[in-house]
Amino acid sequence: LYHCFIHPSIASDVDGSYRGRDFKIHKANGFTPYTVFSLWDTFRGLHPLFSIIEQKRTSDILNTFLKQHQECGRLPMWELSANETNCMIAFHSVSVIADAMSKNMNGYDKHAVYEAMIAASNFTNFGIPIYNKNNFLQIEDESESVSKTLEYAYDNWCISQIAKKLNKKVDYDIYIKRAQGYKNVYDHKTGFMRPRKNGNWLSPFEPREVNNHFTEANSWQYTFFAPQDISGLINLMGGEKKFEQKLDELFTASTKTEGRTQADITGLIGQYAHGNEPSHHMTYLYNYVSKPHKTQEKVHQILTEFYKNDPDGLIGNEDCGQMSAWYVLSSIGFYQVCPGKPEYAIGSPIFDDVVIHLENGKTFEIKKQN
Repeated sequence: LYHCFIHPSIASDVDGSYRGRDFKIHKANGFTPYTVFSLWDTFRGLHPLFSIIEQKRTSDILNTFLKQHQECGRLPMWELSANETNCMIAFHSVSVIADAMSKNMNGYDKHAVYEAMIAASNFTNFGIPIYNKNNFLQIEDESESVSKTLEYAYDNWCISQIAKKLNKKVDYDIYIKRAQGYKNVYDHKTGFMRPRKNGNWLSPFEPREVNNHFTEANSWQYTFFAPQDISGLINLMGGEKKFEQKLDELFTASTKTEGRTQADITGLIGQYAHGNEPSHHMTYLYNYVSKPHKTQEKVHQILTEFYKNDPDGLIGNEDCGQMSAWYVLSSIGFYQVCPGKPEYAIGSPIFDDVVIHLENGKTFEIKKQN
């Protein structure tokens, strides 16, 4: 929990003054501005955790996002002390917003935030315009094309859900179609998400190879990333039985990777890499093919073997709280596989009894029954 509360951190002085994304000094009115948004990491678990235990802070974060958009025309991608580092990929601030809105959190201008989400989806760099036109990226379009295709599809789905909530039918139709773009980089022949070149598949192809078509990962570690449409992904892979077999192969494959050395790929169970964020939802996918015992087994293994009370007690990069947030949520007994969709996948709690004291004065209790 301590690690979860280091970042994002307060960006304003005691009088509410803060340096904006336009590098001018502003005064926050009615909210506390934050900084250090490692969103490629934290959208997955940290912000969903905050949506339970830090709702006021989540509202402040959304207001910070909105102010940054107003000050420089962009929602944060990976913001640090008023600077956009352009580090990592996609525009996952829309995930944090969609998750808060899907849970009916208040304290921000919903329509203004929605317009900021639309602007993020139409940014003119990082292959976004090409993705919007073709519903996928090829290697000649953009580096890390497979990862960007998959994550852009998810972010567009997040926007579609808010369009639906705000009764914007035309927008919904556009964004829900873009959300299906993940299917365009799935190769039925190999059963993997695979780079494309000139309309064809890039050959030769080795799913264990770490290269610049993926972000800090290989095809094994990205093939299961379509959290917005798990039933569609299952169908794409040939049904529940084949999907389960593919997950089994993920966890039992050799831990050896090919290609370049990537320091972030650690905490390996087969080709599952708990030390880096793209893998974090995968243990919970067995729940979607009626094999919850396999989810429970893997979650328990990670909780008990990969987190230690030592100086090197994390199996990978903390990434501003995401590694710890996975532990906090999973130790309580559940995880949100798809932020923006307010449902939780049940796992394997390590506490007998957990009580969360919510900001509305109510308590939420989880008791382990077996």
